[in-house]
Amino acid sequence: MIKWQWSLFDELSLHDLYEVLKVRQAVFVVEQGCAYQDVDELDQVAWHLIGWHEDAGFKKIVAYLRVVYPEEKFSEPSIGRVLVTPELRKSGLGKKLIAEAIVRISDEYPDSAIRISAQKYLEVFYSDFGFTTVSSIYKEDGIPHIEMLRS
Repeated sequence: MIKWQWSLFDELSLHDLYEVLKVRQAVFVVEQGCAYQDVDELDQVAWHLIGWHEDAGFKKIVAYLRVVYPEEKFSEPSIGRVLVTPELRKSGLGKKLIAEAIVRISDEYPDSAIRISAQKYLEVFYSDFGFTTVSSIYKEDGIPHIEMLRS
């Protein structure tokens, strides 16, 4: 069972922040073989959604994303740093993660569109949530991306 935690940056404990940064490094830097500056000054202006799996008193991050406030990166609130750990991919957890984010963004920013800079191969995945492609393909840290918008 997954326990969802929504936190502002200042509400994250040091342990939680460490675990977030550790899992982001594992997925985006090591697994994807992409050397880039993960800590980018946007964490402080974002909501953080953490999916924790707890077993026998031990908890581990298995899903994560952040929602950057409007006007900080884009004019709309934006979803980024979306991940599900390798052992739970293809389990439907990614869909639950995005659905949870959309509900929270709709509560926090009613009537606002949502923007995402998505890896190109996930275009169909995000389109199932009502996102439409609004840019041509571009490279971000060497990986093909597209911008998508959910009205």
